[in-house]
Amino acid sequence: MERENMVKSVSRALDIIAMVSLKKGGLGVTEIANQMDINKSSVYRILSTLVQYGYIEQDIETGRYKLGYAFLTISSQLLESIDLRTEAKPYLQLLENETNEVIHLVVFDQGEVVYIEKLEGNELLRMHSRVGKRAPMHCTSVGKAILANLPKAEAIDILERKGMPRHTDETITDLDQFLEELDAVREQGYALDLEENEHGITCIAAPIFDHSGNVYASVSISGTTERMTKERLNILKTRIIEIGSLISSKLGYKE
Repeated sequence: MERENMVKSVSRALDIIAMVSLKKGGLGVTEIANQMDINKSSVYRILSTLVQYGYIEQDIETGRYKLGYAFLTISSQLLESIDLRTEAKPYLQLLENETNEVIHLVVFDQGEVVYIEKLEGNELLRMHSRVGKRAPMHCTSVGKAILANLPKAEAIDILERKGMPRHTDETITDLDQFLEELDAVREQGYALDLEENEHGITCIAAPIFDHSGNVYASVSISGTTERMTKERLNILKTRIIEIGSLISSKLGYKE
């Protein structure tokens, strides 16, 4: 088979896969041939090849063709190969360049957040955070962003099990008040840490979701309260939500 014909065959096979994927009940050979304006024998040969490799399967009762389970195997392998830090790094650098502030990426683990990436920015800022360190969820913006998107019973279990110790005068330590805060976070799409973890430090964070739609991590911008004014936070909230969504989409999340 000549190279031109090989490319055409691959192109047609991919077109057929795309068409079949859009029809829950599958498609017949005649329907595919009519939509693609090619003869039925060509369509049948392509389908037979795809069936042999498991990418397409034929319904015995209707004779129609549907997507095969081989795609599940491939998609699972792809999702397992996705590395959060690698996928997120360009967006974290973008935030750092835009804000000149400290940028954090954390994951949720055993009722705490774990810092897996930290970009220092260009502004002077001393923070306790470092890659590999764990932090509580109730007084950090990254923690709140994750807690707000967990099932409520799970969030309450974490808060009761880990406690809500006071880190500063601004730390919310009342469970009912904090649950109201989480409702607001979930509704607005971002979380704030208004000097609740460290004196003089204000942070804003957004959740990151995985391919299953579960909250998986979060990303934040941290700066001095003097720089992170209400006016600036109002501007940054749109950007942090956008970055969280972009990273989520890289992990296979569909809103």
